Amino acid sequence: MGLRAVVFDYGMVLTGPPDPKAHASLLRITGLPLDRFENFYWADRHDYDLGVLTGIDFWEKFIADAGLSLEPGVADELNQWDSQMWTAQNPVMLAWHVQLKERGLRTAILSNMGDSVLANIEREFAWIQDFDVLVWSYQLHMAKPDPEIYRYVLKELGTLPDETLFLDDKLVNIQAARALGIRAIHFSTVEQLRADLIVAGLASELPLP
Repeated sequence: MGLRAVVFDYGMVLTGPPDPKAHASLLRITGLPLDRFENFYWADRHDYDLGVLTGIDFWEKFIADAGLSLEPGVADELNQWDSQMWTAQNPVMLAWHVQLKERGLRTAILSNMGDSVLANIEREFAWIQDFDVLVWSYQLHMAKPDPEIYRYVLKELGTLPDETLFLDDKLVNIQAARALGIRAIHFSTVEQLRADLIVAGLASELPLP
């Protein structure tokens, strides 16, 4: 069966690496060394993505768990820098998305995403509305690699698993998609994606990035 849709992860696929200025600001404000900061940052990120925590909740918990003595209102400042950190675009992938739409394929974003980060994305990037389907984890209270969120995006797209290509930078999310029969490619660079599409025999079904 032919390919009818392409589903993109957001971070590190449609965007580049986290904004270094924003990341440096988070380190400066918290005063934590990189390794301790990263440990606390990722400890509750899945709950943030699930909508169990709001952005402010996430940073207030971060401050408490790290034992930081910070001025009132700093959680809001950290939340703003965190939201900015995930707004570095990947122009080549965005251009490829336009080509896919011109070829007649349906497209979606399937992203583990918290409320404050999404609000900033929606302010910054009008192009997200060019996708046919937008699936943000916190709004559904489920997140990758939960199989249900993949089934949800397939239903929204109206496509079968083998009609759908999924791109993500995290291998665990790729493995979950493949377990459902979705064609999935582990994204690292545009150059590697181009090579993987050719190896997968998809060069005749869609334009190459």
